[in-house]
Amino acid sequence: MKYLPIDRNLYIENRKNFMQRMKPKSIAVFNSNDIYPVSADSTMPFNQHRDILYLSGVDQEESVLLLFPDSVDQKHREILFLRETNEHIAIWEGEKLTKERAFEVSGIKTVYWLSEFDKIFFELMTQAETIYFNTNEHYRQSVETETREDRFIKKTKEKFPAHTWAKSNPILQRLRSVKNPIEIDLIQTACNITEKSFRRVLGFIKPGVWEYEIEAEYIHEFIRNRSKGFAYTPIIASGNNANVLHYIENNQQCKDGDLILMDVGAEYANYSSDMTRTVPVNGKFTKRQKDIYNAVLRVKNAATQLLVPGALWKEYHVEVGKLMTSELLGLGLLDKADVQNENPDWPAYKKYFMHGTSHHMGLDTHDYGILWEPIKANMVFTVEPGIYLPEEGFGIRIEDDVVVQEHGTPMNLMKNIPIEVEEIEDLMA
Repeated sequence: MKYLPIDRNLYIENRKNFMQRMKPKSIAVFNSNDIYPVSADSTMPFNQHRDILYLSGVDQEESVLLLFPDSVDQKHREILFLRETNEHIAIWEGEKLTKERAFEVSGIKTVYWLSEFDKIFFELMTQAETIYFNTNEHYRQSVETETREDRFIKKTKEKFPAHTWAKSNPILQRLRSVKNPIEIDLIQTACNITEKSFRRVLGFIKPGVWEYEIEAEYIHEFIRNRSKGFAYTPIIASGNNANVLHYIENNQQCKDGDLILMDVGAEYANYSSDMTRTVPVNGKFTKRQKDIYNAVLRVKNAATQLLVPGALWKEYHVEVGKLMTSELLGLGLLDKADVQNENPDWPAYKKYFMHGTSHHMGLDTHDYGILWEPIKANMVFTVEPGIYLPEEGFGIRIEDDVVVQEHGTPMNLMKNIPIEVEEIEDLMA
């Protein structure tokens, strides 16, 4: 891992919070992700399952976390199972966690090799009545691949049919959505790396460069600042490409007079940042581009003020829709008749701003959070309104990451990233 060591008290606290919400005489098990094959002997880079990472800090394949707060034997209340390492593995694959190092990372004292899992798990299941399975219930999930977790659930249901089972995900949705101060610092670090990269890119963009060259400038700065890369597939969209919301080809040449929309973010220690900035390829906004840009910026700033404890997700988006409608009327893109005759299920503003304004952010770019429950302090959200004008050949989106505060304005983790028209033009001059 490129990132610096993380205070293990984060994981100790996370496990404590999770176990307090478990049923009596219950076990919870969390599995690492698989290493996924490409073809021949090629594999995808390993990316740890965020839940075992959140609860243990273990960033390694073939790892299992078991929590059993009511275990008769105190040493079996928290257990890590790791792939056994040896000199041969160290030479061919690099250093893996030893039992001692696993304790340093996680704060878990009881560590076994994975080969011992079945025997110990059976013994503990004879003391337990319920097992928590870690199913994926994120509102955006669409997974067709059978995961290591899926295989574990299938096997356990067959072997222990008399046990009841419960879901760990509802507990994790609530816990992970509210960030610990250590987590906020890690997200801030990811945002700071993104800031460095954006400032680098502002000095690079000019007519004639290619979108993929800009992508390369970002990844260069990310990696040299201890990030392993993009938190999500980057969007580098010049001209009309910006009107394709998930444009990821990044293969067009940037032309004089065009705008370029860049939706990018560095990861750091598996935590995400998520930034969007739209800048002029030649360094100067036209009057029309500036008017649209400043309208989007006003919506972003006003929408940010609405992210307060107690606010409801659905109502928040209704209020942002009103802000955007007002701006579109001022720009002449909508008229009063459009608004009076709009379909309540697809308001008039959706012609120009068709996506949501905010999503939870953290270990996942689209992080956990139960959308029908009130917003709480220390939740981290993106704020990302946009106006898209395919007929005019450009689209503008602006996005920052903010932390909801107990009182007052959310804290903007991207406050140092250039955003005002004049600042962007000065830096590109």
